[in-house]
Amino acid sequence: MKKVLSTLVAALVAVSFAGVVMAAEPAPAPAAPAAPAAAPAEKATKKTRKEKKADRKAERAEKKADKAEKKAEKAQKKADDAAKAAAPAK
Repeated sequence: MKKVLSTLVAALVAVSFAGVVMAAEPAPAPAAPAAPAAAPAEKATKKTRKEKKADRKAERAEKKADKAEKKAEKAQKKADDAAKAAAPAK
């Protein structure tokens, strides 16, 4: 029984040591790019949280304005239809 336990402990130690060694190995170097970038100025910039929030707010305001415009057009059309119906037919 003692031999079985010592074998299991030795196996666990070996596996954990292998995990530590694998984790410590440096990552392989990335391959060189096939073609150089066209222009570094074209690099996309990452938006900050405030910029994203401002963009969302602007989109919501635009959507709200569009909705109000459609509502006004619908009300105008309804008023025109009511005026036509109220006018006497000749």
